[in-house]
Amino acid sequence: RGAWFESDMAVSSQHPVSPVPNMPPGALVCVVDDDESIRKGLARLFLSARVPVETFASARAYLARPAHDAPSCLVLDVQMPGIDGLELQQALADRGEQIVFITAHGDVPMCAGAMKAGAVDFLTKPFEEESLFVAVARALERSAEIRRTIAERSQARVRVETLTPREIEVMRGVVAGLLNKQIADRLGAAEKTIKIHRSRVMAKMGVASVAD
Repeated sequence: RGAWFESDMAVSSQHPVSPVPNMPPGALVCVVDDDESIRKGLARLFLSARVPVETFASARAYLARPAHDAPSCLVLDVQMPGIDGLELQQALADRGEQIVFITAHGDVPMCAGAMKAGAVDFLTKPFEEESLFVAVARALERSAEIRRTIAERSQARVRVETLTPREIEVMRGVVAGLLNKQIADRLGAAEKTIKIHRSRVMAKMGVASVAD
């Protein structure tokens, strides 16, 4: 695969592009760039790799789109009118989409700042198509992992809400590594009672061990 040049955005049908490996279900790539030729070229590239893609001419246009309810990756230009790529990164700090920056005018401080803020990669034009696909694959994998973690935490919160105040006290003791007798002494209860509460906590939380 050749280098990606701004002056040559066509995707050759004689050199089919391999799909992004292990693409999560429902994954989406969003290209945000004010240059129409780059948007169209990247869209053709991803579509040729059977990767779902949407394009946006500005950061504001992307922000107007409802958040994608599945793993997502932004292929994002740094220098754009209005809200630039780095400002968009800050605006999306609390969301799950991951960012791969592309730019023809990057420097070391800019790259360092973007990576420190959580970008998956920072590609300087011209770059290899393979480098882009590798970065996007990593971004989608990270996005999927973040979504799994958020879902697990949400499920845990729902389960915690089913606990009684006493069961929550017992759970705190269990998490702290205390024995049933120690929890009983701390709460002024019988050890047998703590065993019952502990069993109920484990069942409600859907776990089989303290480590879980």
